[in-house]
Formats: sequence, C-alpha cells, structure tokens
Amino acid sequence: MSANGKSRSIASTETFECVRCGLTVTALAPDGARRNHCPSCLHSLHLLDECRSRMIPISIAVLRTGEWMIIHRCTRCGELTSNPICGDDNQLILMRMAVRPLAQPPFPLEAFGDL
Repeated sequence: MSANGKSRSIASTETFECVRCGLTVTALAPDGARRNHCPSCLHSLHLLDECRSRMIPISIAVLRTGEWMIIHRCTRCGELTSNPICGDDNQLILMRMAVRPLAQPPFPLEAFGDL
C-alpha cells in the first residue's frame, strides 16, 4: 500500500486524458511516481483553486539534487508550478526547453566577439 492508503495496483490503472493532445495517460509513471502531465506533449491541467485551465510547459529548472523539473504556466490565471519530469517524458521537448535560453538570449550574441 502507498502512503495515501491506495494499493499500487489501483493507482497504476488510473488514467487521465491530456488536455492538449488527447492521449490517455496513466497517472503512475514507470518509476512509480504519480504524474500530472502528459509524457508526449508535457501539458497539464490546473487543478488548484478549481481553475481547470491548461498548464503549458514553458521551461526547465534543475534542483540542487540534479533533478529536472518542468515549469508550467496556467493559460487562464498565469500561475506558475513545477513538477518533476518522468522517465518516459518526451526527451526532445525537454531538451528544446532546456537549451532555449542559450539559443535565444536576451542580448545580442555579437557582443561576445569583442571580448
């Protein structure tokens, strides 16, 4: 049994439909953690405060432990949340978000030529 009193077999059969791509997603990730986002497009649903709007993945944060977190922004209220990545998350989208700040810096790259 898990900490919330549900058996692991019951949790492994829970599913939700992705709010963006419609994929049927198991609530239990392959590593045993509960997931709240789609492994294909990384979108989520804003469940806090009954907002129920789509949460779009906007960035990656890396904790001191080295764990990667997906940063989501609510399309309705703008709230930011962070959620751990799962082992089967779309690696291409994760890497695209991780390198975006380097590919699109807020300053001209030509300034480095003068250094």
